[in-house]
Amino acid sequence: MLATIVLLCSAVSLISLLILHFVSPEFKPSWRMISEYALGRHSWLITTFFITWGLASITLALALWPEVNSFWSETGVVLVFISGVGAILGGIFDVKHKHHGLAFGLGIPSLPVGSLLICYHIIDMGKWKPEKATILFSTHAVWISLLFMAVSMILLMSGYKKTGLPMGPGIEPPKALPNGVIGVNGYFNRLLVICYILWLVVIANVLR
Repeated sequence: MLATIVLLCSAVSLISLLILHFVSPEFKPSWRMISEYALGRHSWLITTFFITWGLASITLALALWPEVNSFWSETGVVLVFISGVGAILGGIFDVKHKHHGLAFGLGIPSLPVGSLLICYHIIDMGKWKPEKATILFSTHAVWISLLFMAVSMILLMSGYKKTGLPMGPGIEPPKALPNGVIGVNGYFNRLLVICYILWLVVIANVLR
């Protein structure tokens, strides 16, 4: 039952994100971050996206707890739970809120570490072994997607700095990407979300 809830919440989260691309086309997916949809007219959709993503992560952590039996794998499950809390806070504290950075700090870095700790504990055990390749692929996709997004954000910020654009908390991004600034961070932000949620789906599907 918990695994089914994970799959349902993951589906609602991804569908909410997909709809946002059609109802808020002013946010160019190449360089506008997903959180910025909260600045548009359909903020309830981005709230739904974050909260259902967070519920999927928390529910998966609860489902995984009986499956692990070592200190490090249990630590991994706790990190998955924390990732879910961070995602829910991302919905409650949107990009305009001073605590949105805290939500990011809890939600994004914790899953790559947690998924690796869990993955290498379960892949050679019982029902997990036949899905070893899929679990490994989805697990490594998580940290690789985070690395790509980090590099793309560095490129964007360095471009902003060269143009003299103000940066920092509370400052809204420009309406258009300035000339000479490399803006692909939005694509990698979306790739990260897909990889993070894909991992939840892969693990939940085995648990079913």
